[in-house]
Amino acid sequence: MNAVFMGTPEFAAQSLKLVIGSHNVQCVYTQPDRPAGRGRKITASAVKQLAQASGIKVPQPVNLKNEATTLQSLNPDIIVVVAYGLLLPQEILNIPRFGCINVHGSLLPRWRGAAPIQRAIEAGDEKSGVCIMQMEVGLDTGPVFANHTVSLGQSITAGELHDELASVGAKALIEVLDNIERGQANAEPQSETGVTYATKLARSEARIDWRTNAVDIGRKIRAFNPWPICSTSYRGKDLRILRSNINKLDHSAQPGEVIHVSSEGITVACGGDAVSLTDLQKPGGKILTAKEFLNGHDVTVGDIFS
Repeated sequence: MNAVFMGTPEFAAQSLKLVIGSHNVQCVYTQPDRPAGRGRKITASAVKQLAQASGIKVPQPVNLKNEATTLQSLNPDIIVVVAYGLLLPQEILNIPRFGCINVHGSLLPRWRGAAPIQRAIEAGDEKSGVCIMQMEVGLDTGPVFANHTVSLGQSITAGELHDELASVGAKALIEVLDNIERGQANAEPQSETGVTYATKLARSEARIDWRTNAVDIGRKIRAFNPWPICSTSYRGKDLRILRSNINKLDHSAQPGEVIHVSSEGITVACGGDAVSLTDLQKPGGKILTAKEFLNGHDVTVGDIFS
């Protein structure tokens, strides 16, 4: 099939790689180059880098208001959208013979929206997955061609789940594309019950409130790794927390108070139970294990994280 691909981050690049290998990709739309990394250097998206390496034209419009004519001239059989970052207007959805399909990182209708991977972990979901969906104007409301479920362990981070779903989703996408081409694809409407929305992440959410129970804090630490990464204050300076373990124990300490220190972790009292901080990072520094952090910091029982 002749396909137009729209996507931006690494999650989308894995799908693009497989589509390039199995269909004729006419062009690839991606977000404009933006600052990235510590040096804030203007950087091309993962999708753009892959497309250019494959010799494919890469338009990067700020929006799609003026793209309908260009897309009509290409006359694609299908448009594939994966984590693109822009909503497609109806006039574009109507252009391809087989419409537009999307790879979405949740088990729809749960977690429609911008941050399904992170919100699933933050909420303590036992499973997540990917859906291949026929696109509509509504936000992630279209009928679903296929879904694939993955179990969520008690230690998985958003980064780890992202990588797993990117791989699963790319393979599922190719299966659906092949079925569409053979006339064997069937999309089922989403259920009207169980709808939830995964709002976009904000840096302000990443501050740890030690008055919260340990389970919720632990989930948030995993959900916000690798971005925006949970943080707290220790001795007047910011400290980022990337991994932790939950300690089910009774204590009389105030929230944020250190109640145990060892090379295995720095245990901090929460509103309920405690968390043991195992991977920490000072601003601009490298990620340290608890043992490495303690080699340079004299953390003692009774210290306060705030």
